[in-house]
Amino acid sequence: MNARDRLVASAQELLWERGYGGTSPKAIQDRAGAGQGSMYHHFAGKAELAAAALGITAAAERERAESILGGDGPALERIVAYLRRERDALRGCPIGRHAADPELVADPALRAPVEETFAWLRDRIAGIVAAGQESGELRAGADPVAVAAAVVATVQGGYVLARAAGAQEPFDQACEGAVQLVSALRFS
Repeated sequence: MNARDRLVASAQELLWERGYGGTSPKAIQDRAGAGQGSMYHHFAGKAELAAAALGITAAAERERAESILGGDGPALERIVAYLRRERDALRGCPIGRHAADPELVADPALRAPVEETFAWLRDRIAGIVAAGQESGELRAGADPVAVAAAVVATVQGGYVLARAAGAQEPFDQACEGAVQLVSALRFS
């Protein structure tokens, strides 16, 4: 791995662990084993490096979600699989935790990967719900956009509950509650 890649990977890890405000250029350089000159050779500064790191993290999270949501199975099974995907709730979402970082969300370039990832995820789930309704698998009365927003909000809120409790269980309970709610959309 070259210096640029090490810097990006280190920034990804530190942003997830500490947030934007808690991540210094020096900490990134130390973790990457790269000097200041190397960092500023590849990036204009912390914000540009963070934007690159967040973009890669966002792409990886979309790919992880698509590996579940993009399958050939029934709509409800794909949504349930997404909700039940194994996650380390105490670490928080690699993307979602940045939405609570005031310094990051104040910068449009840094906020963009977070905003785009959530928009993509809501659209992807809404499309699955709509397709399930069109095929007759799911009841037609529910608004696909609202269902998708509720699913995404449940996962993100589950992370908050777990971190506040210092335990995985509240996250798992929130997701299981969402499974029960979206299962009510199925025709019996």
